[in-house]
Formats: sequence, structure tokens, C-alpha cells
Amino acid sequence: MDDHGGVSRAAGGVRRSRIAEYADMTAPETTPAGPVPEPPPARTDVDGPARRRREAAALLGEFRRTAVLLPLSEDGAPLTADSGGIRWIYAFSDETALARFALARGEGAREWVYDRVRGARLLDAAIPSLGVPCGVALDVGSGAEGTLFPPVKGIVPDTVAVDGELTR
Repeated sequence: MDDHGGVSRAAGGVRRSRIAEYADMTAPETTPAGPVPEPPPARTDVDGPARRRREAAALLGEFRRTAVLLPLSEDGAPLTADSGGIRWIYAFSDETALARFALARGEGAREWVYDRVRGARLLDAAIPSLGVPCGVALDVGSGAEGTLFPPVKGIVPDTVAVDGELTR
């Protein structure tokens, strides 16, 4: 990689993108074979739903306070996908998560341009300006680490939530 984040040449003169180098860091570590650990005991707590609501609220709060990466399309707009009548804005917690996404799309060799924006600004300002039901897909392509923030009350402004009265 060159000093300016551009494309470097690997051994043999093959061009590699910065995204490919981040993806190399995500390769799973191998461990020596050993005894298989026993699964954790089944949950029997009666507080399950309330605990999950608290965990979801904490995750949303952390997202709102954190700057995320928004990959941009060629025209400079945030990269999105439509599914089930909802537009999903792709956001990533770091460059490694963006690299996994790029490789999953088969686009690891191209240069990815992105902006940094706080989650709160994305939810409170960007989504209402789009004019369609819109949520955020955080760390798509990262398996269980990925999270969806759907366009519902408590996540996006009530005026654009699909479970509220739309005022557009």
C-alpha cells in the first residue's frame, strides 16, 4: 500500500487494494484441536425479554454516539439497498467490517470511498430527508456481528417511523 491509502503492488506486480489488506486481517485464527467445550446451560431466566430490550437499547445508544463509515456510491450518495419496502443504508463500524462487505460482494479490488458520520445524525437527520421508509444495516457481511436498525419508533423520528403516522 502506498503512503496515501492508494493501491499498492504485491509481490509479482499484482495490484491489491487497501480493502484487501484489511480483509487479510479478518482471517480466522486457527486453534489446535482439543476437547470440545460443553455448551452453556439453557437459559431459564424469566427476565429474558426485558433483558433483551435493555441490551437493544444499549446497542442503539452506542450506535447513536459512535461515528460509523458510510460507503458512497459513484454519485456520492450513501450506498443503500431496498428490501421489503424498506431502504437500508449500509454503515460499518470500522474498515475491517467494510472490507468483509466488499469481499462478499466480489468488489475487494476497487477503491471504496466513504464518509464518517455519527449514528445519531444518520438516524435523526439523514433518514428523514430521504422521503422513503429507511433503516440502517450496520456491518452487513459480518455474520452475527451485523445489526439492523429498522425505521420504527424509538429508533428513527416518529414522523418517519413505519409504525407511526407518516407525515411526508
